[in-house]
Amino acid sequence: MADRPLGAQISHMLKARGVETIFGIPGVHNQEMYRGIEEAGITHVLARHEQGAGFMADGYARATGRPGVCYVITGPGLCNIMTPMGQAYSDSVPMLVISSSLDEVASRQGQLHQMKDQRAAGETVSDWALEAHSSQAAYQLIDQAFTEFGTARSRPKSLHVPIAQLEANAPPATAHWFGGDALPRASDAVYADAARAIADARRPLFVLGGGAVAGFEGARQVLAQTQAASLCSYAGRGCADPDDDLHFGSILAREDSAAIAASADLVIAVGTELAEVDLWRAHLGHSCPMIRVDIDPRVLAQPHASEVIQILSGSEAFFQGILDANIAPGPKAWTKDEVAAARATARAQVDAEYPGVMRVADALRACLPHSTMIYSDMTQFAYAAKEVWGMDQPGHWHHPYGFGTLGYALPAAIGGAVGLPRRPVMAIAGDYGFQYTLNELGTAVELGLSLPILLWDNGKLGAIEASMTSAQIAPNAVIARNPDFGLLAQAYGAAYCAPQSLGEMAQVVQQAFETPGPTLIRVTPAIGD
Repeated sequence: MADRPLGAQISHMLKARGVETIFGIPGVHNQEMYRGIEEAGITHVLARHEQGAGFMADGYARATGRPGVCYVITGPGLCNIMTPMGQAYSDSVPMLVISSSLDEVASRQGQLHQMKDQRAAGETVSDWALEAHSSQAAYQLIDQAFTEFGTARSRPKSLHVPIAQLEANAPPATAHWFGGDALPRASDAVYADAARAIADARRPLFVLGGGAVAGFEGARQVLAQTQAASLCSYAGRGCADPDDDLHFGSILAREDSAAIAASADLVIAVGTELAEVDLWRAHLGHSCPMIRVDIDPRVLAQPHASEVIQILSGSEAFFQGILDANIAPGPKAWTKDEVAAARATARAQVDAEYPGVMRVADALRACLPHSTMIYSDMTQFAYAAKEVWGMDQPGHWHHPYGFGTLGYALPAAIGGAVGLPRRPVMAIAGDYGFQYTLNELGTAVELGLSLPILLWDNGKLGAIEASMTSAQIAPNAVIARNPDFGLLAQAYGAAYCAPQSLGEMAQVVQQAFETPGPTLIRVTPAIGD
């Protein structure tokens, strides 16, 4: 290729690196990036807000395993996408946000979209935020981002390119680059030592997080071979077989899980931070030794109350290393009766805390097509379901776990549906959170996505009301006037239904997967009463 404006060259470079889709909104400050999109053969998805574009890129990345890429403008464009970037950082999602930036801000004031320090703002919610002052710098940083996505913990990168650079002619990027997919691995001897410790333990307990998803097939084999018990974080659901007699489920946030951990004589934590949003307490609850497996040295270096063996390794390599060691397990003390009792107790607690959710969740789960990919929002329905809805495979229920932002489900589901056009995809949102990004209904209609959107309408901020009540605070500002959701869907050109029974809900959901365009399905806690 001949020299072209850098903005156009960047699109061609991204295409050469495997990028098929870009999410964003064009503006006068980033229009040069749009010069090369169609030429390069990249699909552009027009969001209605940069926040929606960021969540779409997040959903696309979680569905496909490929980085989600966004184009945004200077100033407000970058500010608007910072919430999705923060969510992607918290949940280890690969995202590359490329924004235009002003050429000079130190000596010039009053420019359109001017910020005091746009790059520094981007850095607060990303792995790194850097400004490229030449075409070669831009190319190098893009390749750095893609290399890091394949070789380290995935987190969003923020690249800022001055407008004058985007407009200036530049040579094409080199066609040769190192992408790689080489997560760290330990030595065979380390894996053999871990296998021996697991074999010798009487009550070994695996805690599987989102970082174990890539190695879930090996995880299931190891659990079967070693007769160990297991717990999953919300992000790790599906890593263990939900029908495994020794799988406690995703009940880490339940107080009873601390007693489970305390009864173990060896904990093996794989790909989990054991963070506040995993446990909702300060400590897992164990006093026995722990084998900690992660690709992030910062996670391995966290302080613990007991002995810790740190293994810097990807989950696939770790589980394969355990299997290759082929060490016969000794007798184990876990029983299926104690596991079944713990699961039954957790389900009863969830049912009591979130009245009406369990029967709807059970009916919904029964009617979904195999391999349906679900994106949920911060809503009581999701809070309950992710504790007791067993996943037969991992990476098929996506939620804003760490950052905990509202408005995630709809745009993220759009991104997932774009990335996997032949896979059934569904969004689950609460009546309040849905309104954060409901404008993206326009994008779903525009794309003709067969997307069921289950709207859990309890007419209030139910979780906040419950929290205030438990803290002996009179519930305040937890009820807002909702719109007529049927008319809202009609205004955007989406289908709408408000089923009155669980059977009707199942029919509507199944039909929505076949309907061209999105279907908004309003469900209340009183359905079927």
